[in-house]
Amino acid sequence: MSLKDIYHNKWARMGFWSLLYVLWVIWLGNYWWLFGLVVIFDVFITRKVKWAFWKKEYKEGEKRNVWLDWLDAIIFAVIVVTFINIFFFQAFKIPSSSMESTLYTGDHLFVSKLAYGPKLPQTPLTIPFTHNVFMGKESYSTLIQRDYKRLKGFREVRRGDCVVFNFPNGDTVLTRYPAEDYYNWVRNAGKGFAIEHGGPLKVRPTDKKDHYVKRCVAVAGDSLEVRDGLVWINGEQQEVYPGVQLDYTVVTNGQRINSRTLSAAGIDPDYVSFDETLPGYRSMVLTSSMLDELKKCPAFVSAEPQLDAYPPDYPDSYLSIFPFVEEYRWTRDFFGPLWIPAKGAAVTLDSSNLPLYSRIITAYEGNDLEVGSDGRIFINGEETSSYTFKQDYYFMMGDNRHNSLDSRYWGFVPEDHIVGRPSLIWLSTDAGKKFPKNIRWGRFFKFV
Repeated sequence: MSLKDIYHNKWARMGFWSLLYVLWVIWLGNYWWLFGLVVIFDVFITRKVKWAFWKKEYKEGEKRNVWLDWLDAIIFAVIVVTFINIFFFQAFKIPSSSMESTLYTGDHLFVSKLAYGPKLPQTPLTIPFTHNVFMGKESYSTLIQRDYKRLKGFREVRRGDCVVFNFPNGDTVLTRYPAEDYYNWVRNAGKGFAIEHGGPLKVRPTDKKDHYVKRCVAVAGDSLEVRDGLVWINGEQQEVYPGVQLDYTVVTNGQRINSRTLSAAGIDPDYVSFDETLPGYRSMVLTSSMLDELKKCPAFVSAEPQLDAYPPDYPDSYLSIFPFVEEYRWTRDFFGPLWIPAKGAAVTLDSSNLPLYSRIITAYEGNDLEVGSDGRIFINGEETSSYTFKQDYYFMMGDNRHNSLDSRYWGFVPEDHIVGRPSLIWLSTDAGKKFPKNIRWGRFFKFV
């Protein structure tokens, strides 16, 4: 029997699709879906129900209805693309420069849901192909809300992974400034000011928070510390990844560094400014490889990273640096030590470390937390001196370390916020340039 004969055999086709469907149900872990085999049997064998009720069956010689054909194509595309977006891959655009020089603003990429396992929709009533906004309004309804569930993936989140996740502080959004951190506004200016100047407020469920992409620098159970802008995990310095960059002050012998030399090193001459009074460049964002290239230039004298020691420079006051308590004396470049919570692990709570874990206890794990005037801690109305975490947490940082709002500014990323891992850049454009110079051809079909 040829492959053509097998393809046209209704029992063979039913067997093939039934096998795929059963494997999907096993992966899904909800065996009620096995009743769907009845539909597959009817589609290929009995054909008693017209499941594609919108399709028209044409008689021989009858003129085709173009509108019905388009409707059929659109419905098919919506179903297939939605299925792919939920379980396999989702398109994503890099919105900011926080991950340069690893991921650039304007990179369009596919995010793999299979890497860590797809998260089933918690808010399923959503306009297809949208995330949380459509024509300026919410594109979803919270009429149906489901508990968090993640299917089996290829592996867990690892240190060094670039990860797409839901912005932890995105549960409350300022309508007029949706990209801003509402809680940062409240800490620095007060709730009344935030609502008056940025409101009204929107409240979003976990899976409808905005998407962020950062590098995971610490996983559950790790102890993290940032010294001199470098990350240390469990007492050992973490690998400095090729895309990690810091802001430097570069001193020269009085001469400008040739623009061709800057371009060859990966530095856009339009984004650096020479200061004759230094002489040199007061601000130049460099990776280690860029710095090595500059050191070869005859005009180069020295380069010093612009490290932020306590007290931090404006706007990084203690109200901007997690956990927003002055006694910690942390900055973006000198941060920690900090233990990353792990599922099932318990921590002893007191007034000194409660700011580290209070948002986890309340916002991410749904408990009521109160602290009495005498310092006693109550969770769900019961006095306690410890807390056991319900899920794993991660610490994320942008590779552009001095231009990234990340876990140093808003804390931990819960496991149920993880979306997937960037896998392939399929298009990259530079908004600051005109077509065709805005196309970064060298980044097409680049694996992350």
